[in-house]
Amino acid sequence: MPDPTWTSYLIAGDDGTKREDGDEKVGSISKDLAALRRQLGRSWRRYAEVAVHLLLPDGYPHSVSSDYLNYSLWRGVQGVASQISGVLSTQALLYAVGLGKGAIPTAAAVNWVLKDGLGYLSKIMLSKFGRHFDVNPKGWRLFADFLENMAYGLEILTPVFPHLFVPIGAAAGAGRSAASLIQSATRSCFYAGFAVQRNFAEVIAKGEAQGMVSKFVGIGLGIALANHIGSSVPLALISFAGITAVHMYCNLKSYQSIQLRTLNPYRASLVFSEYLLSGQVPSVKEVNDEEPLFFNLSLGASRQSKILSAEAKDAADRICRRLQMGSKLSEIIESKEDACALFDLYKNEQYLLMDYKGKFCIVLKEGSSPEDMLKSLFHVNYLYWLERYMGFKPSNVASECRPGGRLEVSLDYAQREFSHVKHDGSDGGWVMDGLIARPLPVRIRIGDGTS
Repeated sequence: MPDPTWTSYLIAGDDGTKREDGDEKVGSISKDLAALRRQLGRSWRRYAEVAVHLLLPDGYPHSVSSDYLNYSLWRGVQGVASQISGVLSTQALLYAVGLGKGAIPTAAAVNWVLKDGLGYLSKIMLSKFGRHFDVNPKGWRLFADFLENMAYGLEILTPVFPHLFVPIGAAAGAGRSAASLIQSATRSCFYAGFAVQRNFAEVIAKGEAQGMVSKFVGIGLGIALANHIGSSVPLALISFAGITAVHMYCNLKSYQSIQLRTLNPYRASLVFSEYLLSGQVPSVKEVNDEEPLFFNLSLGASRQSKILSAEAKDAADRICRRLQMGSKLSEIIESKEDACALFDLYKNEQYLLMDYKGKFCIVLKEGSSPEDMLKSLFHVNYLYWLERYMGFKPSNVASECRPGGRLEVSLDYAQREFSHVKHDGSDGGWVMDGLIARPLPVRIRIGDGTS
């Protein structure tokens, strides 16, 4: 009879050997997985480094402003959406002129005439508004994106109205060209703010590279979606509506992330009003968060401000509504006495300021600079402050120019304090070298008294 102890020992030994073999296999798999994770980690880091090198400026994040990455990410998503819409609209145009019926050469010719020929004309006509783009680049850029989407929508509708292909295509082509001009013009304003190390050309180049990535992705997705949709206009419109919603939302978020450091009339009035009320200059972010994005319309809830007061916001809004930069002297002066009083009071300034029929009218002298316009706006803010909080009431111009008069008191303050607010504003990150505005093209030349 076998010894049970010996049998048990052999069985235990066999089990132990099996467990040891299993442990060795598990250990080998764990080592392989760990090695694979390390390899994937190294590959990911290499690809990330290549992507950063190709798509972001050298020295990132120190070579650009803090709002650059957030803007770029939102712009990347909207770029994909825009390309998808472009593919859908192009397919619709081809169906409208008879895809597959030997009409492709005709489609190409019509496409050139409508989009290039009429597009050039729309760009030429729109270029006269270039200064407006500088003053409110965010609002104009959002308008351009809306215009571009409207053009895409018109093109998608062309298969429904093939007999109206020429007028619809012409309108869409002109709209897209106009949108392209506005987008190109305002993009420069944004890139100039991002380039904190004066690396303007590099920021533009990287922005173009980011755009190419978005285009590649968007075109691929657009082709896949277009193949699924085919010639169905309802499906194309439904898809376009969803893509447009994504496109406009990403645009809105990208522009809200931009922190413009230059001063237009509204941003300058916010800064000056708060300075007069509290002695503090609000931060760049606070003012940009508060500024209306789309032509005096606030899109989205106003954020809680640390420095900006409700009084300053109200003052900036009222001042901008009453401001008339570049007034014509002959239209606001009613007597020779008033004219002489104004010229005498402002003999050392490059502007004349008066309150006429509820408007803050600024008459610019020949040779006035953006810094002179910025100073005149600071003067306007203090004039409003005297009116609102000190009880100064408007009277005739000659009286207001005398010692103790509203214009004389406000000018004296502006001359004393302007250098201080410029210094504090520069310390707060603002570009205080001048005002970005679109004054009326009227100047007066001292000596002949004409305007």
